[in-house]
Amino acid sequence: MSILDAVAGAAKQEIGAVASESGTIDQIMGLLGNTGTGGLEGLAQKFKAGGFGDMVSSWISTGKNLPISSQQIQQVLGSDLVKQFAQKAGVAPEAAANSLAQWLPVAIDKLTPNGQLPAGDALNQGLTLLKKKLLGA
Repeated sequence: MSILDAVAGAAKQEIGAVASESGTIDQIMGLLGNTGTGGLEGLAQKFKAGGFGDMVSSWISTGKNLPISSQQIQQVLGSDLVKQFAQKAGVAPEAAANSLAQWLPVAIDKLTPNGQLPAGDALNQGLTLLKKKLLGA
């Protein structure tokens, strides 16, 4: 079993069928790879600037992931980004914030298995492969 298979399996367990059916996975992968928001590195910086540096560092490190609430997601990402995410995913903003709170720590953790942020191209390749494993696309 490859590391990607393990990541996909863990992600499917964490996300559950609701997120998969709603299109949330696609949007999360897009958010992590979005150069307009700075991708994974930009999101990590947003969390640090918002006062959640310990939280995002726990997701990147090889230790236990600290949880985040949907309200904290709204605070860091802003309601406009969460609304855009929700619209693209086809869910209510509250559901989007809940999915992001559940999925972002797992996704960032799985995309940083060595406790370091991946380089741009490596991240995009990993996201593409992970998306294919999760969605069978």
